[in-house]
Amino acid sequence: MSDFVLDASVALAWILDEPQLPYASRVRKRMRAGARALVPPHWHLEIANALLTGLRRGRLIPADLDPALQDIADLTSFIDTDDQPDNIAALAVLGRDRSLTAYDASYVRLALRFDLPLATEDKAMVAAARAMGISLFT
Repeated sequence: MSDFVLDASVALAWILDEPQLPYASRVRKRMRAGARALVPPHWHLEIANALLTGLRRGRLIPADLDPALQDIADLTSFIDTDDQPDNIAALAVLGRDRSLTAYDASYVRLALRFDLPLATEDKAMVAAARAMGISLFT
């Protein structure tokens, strides 16, 4: 059973941010201690795309890719992927009403559907979660 919904930007902070942000570090420690994260199906694509974009923009050098992939792989044993596609209309309405991308709306909806706290530092997602009564993972 999952303990929280994990926004890809928090996981990417483990790899791309130097020094690592305190919130991302806390989430990572909680996962290493056994907390399980739930992610939408597109999470894996977001992670891969961000790594490739990081390489293209020089945030990562080619030698950083293998350790980054291993780091993510080590934590995937603590990650559950939702296997249900989300409702397009619900994502569009939530995105419109809360000024979220469809990707970000999927994390908020996932937290709402499973009544789980949301791990994110994205200001729009935090505002949407608070307005909808979704707790934040601390």
